[in-house]
Amino acid sequence: MVDFMGFFIRAVFAVAACAIMAVAAVLLVYAPYSAVKDSLMGDQPVEHTLFSAVGYLIVAMALFDVAKYFFEEEVPARREKRTAADARRGLTKFISTIIIAVFLEALVLVFETSQDNVSHIIYPATLMGAGCVTLVSLGLFQRLSASVEKTVGPEPDPDADPPPKITPAPGPLA
Repeated sequence: MVDFMGFFIRAVFAVAACAIMAVAAVLLVYAPYSAVKDSLMGDQPVEHTLFSAVGYLIVAMALFDVAKYFFEEEVPARREKRTAADARRGLTKFISTIIIAVFLEALVLVFETSQDNVSHIIYPATLMGAGCVTLVSLGLFQRLSASVEKTVGPEPDPDADPPPKITPAPGPLA
């Protein structure tokens, strides 16, 4: 039953990662399509159309990275027995992807807002602030978890062979 549950959970993560990649692929196609279509129609200024396309591309990249994280960290078998250091590295990669996407989206929103209505700059600024808080939180998490690992020591690898016993060589007194 435990093996079935592990397989089922990995399969769910694999299906979810494939679905996320499919959405990201659609966004990768839709972004340039919408930019060209809106530019040719002339309904909106070209810079607004391009900023919108960049926003779609940023979301698509973030989605691809999240799907990649699922495939690397959650789908492979035997990943349940990972150490705290492995979990810290995986979480750091995942949160770093989100932080980069938030900062890029905030930057795009700052440029869009500066051209449309500067009085709405509070929204991109709030998003930038949320990214900064998340980045500082990640740094604090890294600092605390690294200091705990240093104090406690690395966890033993359950799959590793035990170290060989060293017996003293017989000397002249033996």
